[in-house]
Order: sequence, then C-alpha cells, then structure tokens
Amino acid sequence: MKDLPIGIQSFKKIREQNFYYVDKTPFVKKLERGGYYFLSRPRRFGKSLFLDTLKEAFSGNKELFHGLFLYNNWNWNKKHPVIKISFAGGNFTTPENLKIKIHENFLNLQREFKVNLTYPSYSGKLSELIYLLYEKYNERVVVLVDEYDSPILDAIENIDYAKENRQILKDFYSILKDSDPYIQLVFLTGVSRFSKVSIFSGLNQLNDITIDPEFSTICGYTQNDLETVFADRLKDFDKEEIKRWYNGYSWLGEKVYNPFDILLLFDKKTFKPYWFETGTPTFLIKLFKQNKYFLPKTENLKVGEEILSNLDIDNIRVENLLFQTGYLTIKELIEDSTGRIYILSYPNFEVKKSFNNYFLANLIPDPTVKTETDLEIKSALKNNQIEKLPEILHTFFASIPYDWYRKNDLESYEGFYASIVYALFNGAGFDVVAEDTTNRGRIDLTITYNNKAYIIEFKVVEDQPEKSALHQIEEKKYYEKYVGKYEEICLIGIEFSKKERNIVDFEWKKIEDMEIK
Repeated sequence: MKDLPIGIQSFKKIREQNFYYVDKTPFVKKLERGGYYFLSRPRRFGKSLFLDTLKEAFSGNKELFHGLFLYNNWNWNKKHPVIKISFAGGNFTTPENLKIKIHENFLNLQREFKVNLTYPSYSGKLSELIYLLYEKYNERVVVLVDEYDSPILDAIENIDYAKENRQILKDFYSILKDSDPYIQLVFLTGVSRFSKVSIFSGLNQLNDITIDPEFSTICGYTQNDLETVFADRLKDFDKEEIKRWYNGYSWLGEKVYNPFDILLLFDKKTFKPYWFETGTPTFLIKLFKQNKYFLPKTENLKVGEEILSNLDIDNIRVENLLFQTGYLTIKELIEDSTGRIYILSYPNFEVKKSFNNYFLANLIPDPTVKTETDLEIKSALKNNQIEKLPEILHTFFASIPYDWYRKNDLESYEGFYASIVYALFNGAGFDVVAEDTTNRGRIDLTITYNNKAYIIEFKVVEDQPEKSALHQIEEKKYYEKYVGKYEEICLIGIEFSKKERNIVDFEWKKIEDMEIK
C-alpha cells in the first residue's frame, strides 16, 4: 500500500517516494506547443502539483515520468528554462506584504539560475529574467504563476488594498506581451477569474481553460481514478457514500472529487468536511447579509456567462464568488440562440451541509445553540414529533442578536426567515429542496426523511397571525406532487412577525387528515 500525498505539491517527491499519483500528464501533452493559458479551480484542488508537473516536463526530467503517459509521448531532448512564481503562501492583506513576496520570488529565481537582475521595477525584473534565460539556454522560456490572485483575495475585505494589489499585479504581468518572442508557455492558476482588462491588460491571447470540456478533469480525481489508483484503499469504504459526500464538482465535463477530501478520508477513515474546514467564507456571509441574499437560491441558481466569466472587485457578486471558490458548481448548461445559461448548485453533501452550518454559526455567537438545535430537530423528525418544531425554531430565532437587524429591514424579508429554516434543516443533514416546483406554483421548502415528506410554506405578517401559510398549501394542492411516493406527507405553515422577529404561528396537518379531491 502506497503513502497518501497529503499536502505534497512536489511532483518530484511524489514520484521518487512511495506515494499515490493520479496521472495528469495527458494534459501536459496538450500544452506542449505552448501558448498562454489560465486555469481557475477552488483551493486545494491540485493546481500547485499540476504546475510542478509542468515544470518537471519542460525541464526535461524524463525519469520522473517513468510509467506515466508522458514518458513515451514527449520530446525529452528539448529542455526549456522554467520561471515558477508562487503566491500560494503568505499573507497579502497589505500591498507592502505583496511587494515583499515578489521580492522573495526574484531572490529565489536569481539563486536558482545564477543570474543578477539589475532592473528596479518588478515588471522590469521579470522582463530582464526572461531575456537572460532565453540567451543563456538558447530556448524559449516557460513562465508558471501559482495562485496569481491570492494577493487580491487576501485583501478583498479592504477594497482599497485589494485595488492596490491589483494594480501591482497588472504592472507585473504587463511585460508578458512584449516578451512574447522569448516565451514558450505561460500558465497561470488561481481561484478567481478576474477581468482580463483589470489584470492581464494586453494579453488578448490568454486562453481561459477553466470551463473548457477538454480540460475539465485537469485537477481532481474522477470516479475511474478512485476505483483504479486507490483500489486498495477503496475496499474499506462504501463507494456510494464517498460519492454522496465528496463527488460532484463539474466544469462542463466529467464530475470529479476534491483530492484533499479523498486523501484525508483514506487517512482518517471517517467522513468529515475536510475541504470545507480549510477555508472560512466570512466575506461571503457578509455579502449575503448586505444583499439580503436568499440562501435557498443556491440550490438551483441560474447565471449567465457574464457572471461566471469575470470577478470584478468594483462590483462583487455573490454568485460569482460562490462558483469560483467552489461552494457551487455547474449542474447543467442550457444553450439556445440567445446564449448560455448555467445552472449552479452545491457539488455534494459536504459543501451543502457545511456551508449552511457556517451561515448559521455566523448568526449565533454561542455555538452550543446551533448544536442543540441540530439535535432537537433530528430527534423531532426521527420520532415524528412535529409538534416540537415550533418551540425549537422559536428558541433559535430568539437567539439571533439584535445587530443582525440593525440598519436594514431583514425582519420584513420573508427570504431571511426562509434562509435560516433552510440552513437549519440542511445543516442537520436532511434532504432539502428549496423552491420546489409543482404544476400549481412553488413550494418554499420540501424536506424528505424516513419515507416522509414535509411541505413547508412561509409568510411574514405585521404582528398578528393571518393563518394563510397552511391555507396556501391546501388551496394550491402542493402535496399532490408527493402523494403515492411517500407513506406520510406533512403540511406545515409558518408565519413570522415583523414586530416580534420570530414565529407567531405554526400550523400543521398530515395528508391523511385531508380529503383529497
């Protein structure tokens, strides 16, 4: 049994020692002719390892590829000097920190190639280095940039700093166009797809392969990878449970697993949100509050090309960040004469459950409240005690601090209450469908569990109950969609008061209590 390459981004180390490796070298072959490429993938998806694989291939280190596709499919006689610049490590919350990191990159490159750079500016140093290496080795240069956008994303909560960092990077990359005669390949990776105008000014030839089907599995593990490369580890697990928890990321091609999740699962032998726990979407939650974002929309989000293609720090969109950071993925593509529409959704159970829990954790300062609410909701549904839900939900809403309602009118917004109930049931691990479509309208929430369906409708009233939420379910016969599919159907109408900022009415009845016409 081989070792698990957890956190290892060195291709050489993986190949020279006894580590598992999923062969991504067919994608290296696709880049042999050179050009200018950009790839966006969420954090911890194997971008750094792929860049290091590119470096070893273009450097001509043939023996590292023994047994891999590239070994017999590459011109090993031709070796290129490779400039690798990394922004993967470091803190870039200020422009000064970014300048220090760029300086450190150049010091390392000078030592590696034994050259002396004399130009004062960073762009000048990069231009000088490309030319010196071209002259020294008599071969065109390969330029690799890892996590090019970290300096912007790290400073995203301070827009002025983020803009300064953007300008520094724009100046830094600006020389690539003029250095084209000396360049074989440019390959940049990052989490976000910032506008070419704002970052890569003049690089009109930059080929964005982020959602190119030909490169859809360039990072991540496919189902076949899992069942072949990791066959000896997989035998100890339920394949369908692994798929439910961790599969589902898609960029218009075959779905893939996040490698970090799979490696940690095999190492720890327990299902946990390993990938999600490596990052905190604090800024996203702030945007949700500022924009009064309807959390259940994330279940089936429709966006156009303009949302998916570029992130603009002057006008940050929640949908854009959700997709590019990996909390949502492409579920479906709809094409017609007017263009492309992408349907986004959570990639898997890990992200859906964890993101909703994180949303709730930012609502309530005391984490024990969320944990206790989880346990009580699970117990109520497990024991079919719907009558306990009103008190459970009322207690949770009463725990939300007043600060959440300051300088906004969230208490009047039905989507705010619906988002919290949606997050509570998702976070508790139930199957939840938001805005569930029927032939008579949309159900606010449908929860299915233990061969039972719970149909929920929300209303916001000024003060006193109006008894209209449950009535709407009955009048529009939302339950018909589930008749005959579940042994029991429960209809739940919940009304919230703007004044009380809490539940003022909770009505429910089972389908057998009703006359079906």
